[in-house]
Amino acid sequence: MSVQELMQQGLTQGLTLGQAMGWMQLLLSFAIAQQSLEHLARGDRMIFVPRLGLCLLMALGVGGAWPLWGLWVISLAMLWRYQGPYNGGSDKMTMLILSCLSLAHLAPTPFWQEMALSYLAVQLVLSYFVSGWVKVVNPEWQRGEALRDVFRFSAYPVSEGLRELADRPRFLFVMGWAVILFELVFPLALLDPVALKLALLCAAGFHFSNACFFGLNRFFWIWLCAYPALIWFQDRIF
Repeated sequence: MSVQELMQQGLTQGLTLGQAMGWMQLLLSFAIAQQSLEHLARGDRMIFVPRLGLCLLMALGVGGAWPLWGLWVISLAMLWRYQGPYNGGSDKMTMLILSCLSLAHLAPTPFWQEMALSYLAVQLVLSYFVSGWVKVVNPEWQRGEALRDVFRFSAYPVSEGLRELADRPRFLFVMGWAVILFELVFPLALLDPVALKLALLCAAGFHFSNACFFGLNRFFWIWLCAYPALIWFQDRIF
């Protein structure tokens, strides 16, 4: 089946377990390769050259599950070398996806394969809902001050033009509550396949805007890698 046929089937009929895992591994190989190239530009080759090679093998479908397991071992070694997930949430999501996919390949029965991907799907939903809940109980987010402080004082690579948004409190108030409400109602998108795909499109746009505004490009790519698991999960459960 061609990539175009896979995409069309995924949009109209959902994904099978095998298709979801295939899409995730393809997207993951790109996301981890992009992370590795950032480090190679700094001359750190001991870990990231083998990591890049394993990404290529996984993208080409060579070696079965071994490149995936190799990436998991390297990610575990990186946690030790850098004393934790030094890129925060994006590193945690990378390790979570690698772990769930690795377990799915090791699972003795289809049931346990489904449990591995279901766990990832639930964690993805919680990543949005919990983030929204933390914001909605935070007085600074309620008043719209959190985004103002981000644009005004953040160490992220925000341009001077974007820092001027800190002087538009009404706009930031509306945008802040739009983010909160979207994250809180995100689990409801599981009730309908079309609603879920629209919600994932909006979520991808949110991550893309964060990549443009603050340079958080890793969040955009790695969260996309988990979306096929949620599309499969919605079709499997509902």
